[in-house]
Amino acid sequence: MSTNTLPGRGDAGKQNTGQPERSADRRRLPFRSPARGRQARAAWILAGPFLVLFAAFMLVPVVWSLLMSLTDTQSADLRTPFNVSFVGFDNYVRLFQDDQFFTALRNTAVFVLVALPLTLAAGLAAAVALDRGIRRFRAVFRIGFYLPVITSIVAVAVVWKTLLEPRAGLVNLVLGWFGIDGPAWLADTRFALPVMILMAVWRNLGTVMIIMLAGLQSVPLSLMEAAELDGAGPWQRFWRVTFPLLRPALLLTAVTTGIGYLQFFDEPFVMTGGGPLDSTLSATLYAYKQFGNGNYEMASAASYVIFVLIVALTVLQFRVLRDKD
Repeated sequence: MSTNTLPGRGDAGKQNTGQPERSADRRRLPFRSPARGRQARAAWILAGPFLVLFAAFMLVPVVWSLLMSLTDTQSADLRTPFNVSFVGFDNYVRLFQDDQFFTALRNTAVFVLVALPLTLAAGLAAAVALDRGIRRFRAVFRIGFYLPVITSIVAVAVVWKTLLEPRAGLVNLVLGWFGIDGPAWLADTRFALPVMILMAVWRNLGTVMIIMLAGLQSVPLSLMEAAELDGAGPWQRFWRVTFPLLRPALLLTAVTTGIGYLQFFDEPFVMTGGGPLDSTLSATLYAYKQFGNGNYEMASAASYVIFVLIVALTVLQFRVLRDKD
C-alpha cells in the first residue's frame, strides 16, 4: 500500500481542527431575529412623531438661522426668501463693530462672572446647613429655598420690580424707617444690573442646593470618621474629603447654571427693557431687539455668537471642574 494516500499527523491535526473553527465562525456570525426586527420597527414608529416635531421646530429653524446669518435677510425678504444675497461673514464683522453689542456682551460677562460663583456658593452653603446645621423643620426650609425655582420668572421679575419702586416700593419704605433715602434701583445705572444679579442668585440657589444636598448625603460616613480620627478639623474634613467628592455635583450645577446665565433675558426684558442707558442690555435681549427691528441677519449672527460663548464656557468648566482621576 502506498503511503502517499495516508495523511500525516500534522495534516490530520489541521483537518480535525479546521472543522470546529469554521463552525465556531458560523456561530459568531450576527443573527437578526424576526422579533428583534419587529421591535426596531416599533421603536422607530413610536419615535417618529418626536423626530418629525424635532425636525420641524428645532432642526430646520437652527439650520435656517445659520443660513440667515450668512445672508442679508431682513423682514422685507420674508415674501421672497430665495432672493436674498449671500454675504458670508459680513454680518459678524458688522456685529463686532457695533458698540451696543459690545455693551451687551460686557453686561452678560459681568452677570455670569458675578452671579455664577455667588449662586454656587449660596447653594452649597444652604445644602451644608440643611445637611448638618438645621435639624428641625428641614423639609420646610427645603421647600422655601426651592420655591422660587418653580415660580415663573416673569412673576418673580414683576414682584421684584414692584418691591423696588422708588416711591411706593417696600424696599425703599423699609429704608425710610431708618432715615435712608432709597435710590431708584432700576432707573440707576449703578444699581440696575446688581439688583438683577441678586435676584438671579436668590432664584436659582434652590437648584444648586438640591443637587449639592444629594451629593453631601452620598459622602460615606466612614471617610468622615477616618478623617476625624486622624485629627482633621471640620474645615479640613470638608475641604479635603467632602468637597472633592462633590466635583460631579459642582460640575453639573456650574454647567447648567452658566448656560442659563449666558442666556439671561427675562429679567431685563420685564424689569428695565435693557435700560437705563443699556446698562442691563444682555446679549440675548440685543438679538431679540434686532429681530424685532427686522434685522434678521444680525439677530441670527448674534445668536450664534452666544452659542459659541456657551460652548466655550462649558468646555472651560469641564476642564476646571472635572474629576482629575
